[in-house]
Amino acid sequence: MTLDELKRAVDEGAVDTVLLAFADMEGRLQGKRLTARHFLSDVADHGSEGCNYLLAVDVDMETVGGYAMASWERGYGDFEMKPDLSTLRPVPWHEGTVMLMADLTWEDGSDVVASPRQILRRQIDRLAERGLTANCSTELEFIVFKDTYEEAWRKGFRDLEPANLYNIDYSLLGSARVEPLIRRIRNEMMAAGMEVENSKGECNLGQHEINFHYGDALQIADEHVLYKTGAKEIAAQEDHSITFMAKFNEREGSSCHIHFSLAGGNGANAFAADQAMFDHFVAGQLSALREMTLIYAPHINSYKRFAEGTFAPTAVAWGRDNRTCSMRVVGHGEGLRVENRLPGADVNPYLALSAMIAAGLKGIEDEMPLEEALEGNAYASDKPTVPTNIYEARDLFAASPLALEAFGQDVVDHYVNRAQVEIDAFEGAVTDWERYRGFERL
Repeated sequence: MTLDELKRAVDEGAVDTVLLAFADMEGRLQGKRLTARHFLSDVADHGSEGCNYLLAVDVDMETVGGYAMASWERGYGDFEMKPDLSTLRPVPWHEGTVMLMADLTWEDGSDVVASPRQILRRQIDRLAERGLTANCSTELEFIVFKDTYEEAWRKGFRDLEPANLYNIDYSLLGSARVEPLIRRIRNEMMAAGMEVENSKGECNLGQHEINFHYGDALQIADEHVLYKTGAKEIAAQEDHSITFMAKFNEREGSSCHIHFSLAGGNGANAFAADQAMFDHFVAGQLSALREMTLIYAPHINSYKRFAEGTFAPTAVAWGRDNRTCSMRVVGHGEGLRVENRLPGADVNPYLALSAMIAAGLKGIEDEMPLEEALEGNAYASDKPTVPTNIYEARDLFAASPLALEAFGQDVVDHYVNRAQVEIDAFEGAVTDWERYRGFERL
């Protein structure tokens, strides 16, 4: 939707609400609901303010310490949400509503460097300096429950009813049970301007996946976060709930496989035109995988997904069409790409794509040699493994020369602190497992 089209829609009474949104550290949409006329008269050209604590809180939106950009001592001032008019689109699941993404800046116009969207923009600029662009797609798995979000909350998220009661991976019969909801999500995402390719059932009970066509990195990250929010909102309207937790239970977790390729100035696949570049790019991914795991697995829960034989990778390895490897090379010619299978569905797409670009550029610039493709079962190989917990991942990211070079010290410090906030919250919690284990028997 263009700005002129929005003006006409407002004049005709078809649109009355504009969502101005940005993605926080968790990849969640935050922002404001603006009256459309106020947006057109005061915000479209100048932006709107938001409290800078939005990039300095925990998952529960509680203020926490350790962030340089926002604190009680600094007064929790504002940053500016600058509308990116190129992202303006309808939101079909809300009446009379459109939305667009914002870039975050300070009052002097400088970037809020810890903003995920600004981090990705910087990595995209680094590609552009070399005449390259990134083409990506993100494949998000999720679990559908017949309980509403409010019912799930009141149950303490226990004894929920999954939408399917058996493994429906690729099953048309099983996925038909939830087709009214999944069809609505597919169609309303398409009406919002996204290019949906397909949906399918997955392995866990009630688990599904909807896949979208590839696009440039910033577009895909924006659509990823809108899709997650929209899918939850549509599910709520249908008296269902959806979770994108990496590991909801002891069965298969929910992944976010990222397909990635580079394009040259002519728009053609740069990997297809230059095999050496592709090899160096994949070698860069492997070289940085352990130190970037914190980006791909940002929560305590993320690491419970890394289990042998669950299609969630554990080995730092690549293979040709090998789903046991962290990096799976697929396609040929213009379709040649690498699939990063490490991230879970809880990943922040802006940060994950930034990490892949940074690692790939390092591999290309250093002409890193690519080891031989792994044949067979990577779970049973002698390859190094990714960190098994957030403590190790935090330390590797904090000490990463690549993270420092690509993102800068301010960003590294910000996301190391975010990991520590996650750790502190978990270590202060008493879990159901502890109560069941110790209430009577200890």
